[in-house]
Amino acid sequence: MVNVLPFSVGSQLGLIWEQQTIPIYLTGSLARVPAKGVILSVQIASFAPVDLAFAWTESDEVPVILGQVNFFMEFDICFFRTQGEFELTRKAEQ
Repeated sequence: MVNVLPFSVGSQLGLIWEQQTIPIYLTGSLARVPAKGVILSVQIASFAPVDLAFAWTESDEVPVILGQVNFFMEFDICFFRTQGEFELTRKAEQ
């Protein structure tokens, strides 16, 4: 459901663990991994930057995960499996 960011990626982006104050409680296989909520301005390809909320984990044992909240609320993706390709479009501005 949520966007997830490994610890080292957040650190490389200049985030400081001790300065983050919003605890995030993950579930499933990540339930024991401490996480904190962060908002990052992200630019994907040539699209205008968008603010995305991430659960920044205190572990590098997790991959970057783009989830329903809020990546898939901002972008549509169409997968062309037989061609090994995908197409990304930004939601229409309201």
